[in-house]
Amino acid sequence: MKDEEVLERIRKGDETALQYLYKKHYKMMLHLVLKNSGSEVEAQDVFQDALVLFWEKVQKPDFTLTAKITTFLYSICQNLWRKELAKKQRLSFEEKDEAISEDWERTERIRAIQACIGKLGESCRKILQLYYFDNLSMQDIAEKLGLANADTAKSKKYKCKKELDDLVKKYFKATDFLD
Repeated sequence: MKDEEVLERIRKGDETALQYLYKKHYKMMLHLVLKNSGSEVEAQDVFQDALVLFWEKVQKPDFTLTAKITTFLYSICQNLWRKELAKKQRLSFEEKDEAISEDWERTERIRAIQACIGKLGESCRKILQLYYFDNLSMQDIAEKLGLANADTAKSKKYKCKKELDDLVKKYFKATDFLD
């Protein structure tokens, strides 16, 4: 088909013109995207978007084709792909910034809790350390610290945890720990 015939078919709403353009120009657009850090799926998306834009432009009464359809479609694809690459790059930077921010916030939260743990008495620090960080059972904690039994260790751990919670609430707001 010649360019004028393709334009005429599109103006009449004949979708076979799109199928023709897809078959004729897809490989060229695929090459454009692949050589510029894209995938085949991305090339398909970009080319389909380009065809939709081309269809819409041709439908406008004041549209005049000033170059070959191939050239026009290529420039549409090129512009769409550039926008997609810019968007991908922006997202990549945003994801890195977000990851750095999350790491920093996590580190700050850990420091805040460690500061509060440092304000606890020695026995509370030991009990919480053994339970939460060393993963010892209440029975093991009781034996290690010379407490009467597991229930005594459990009761002491509960009081120490409550004391830690109170310290955290005293020095920090809930929003310091909630996203």
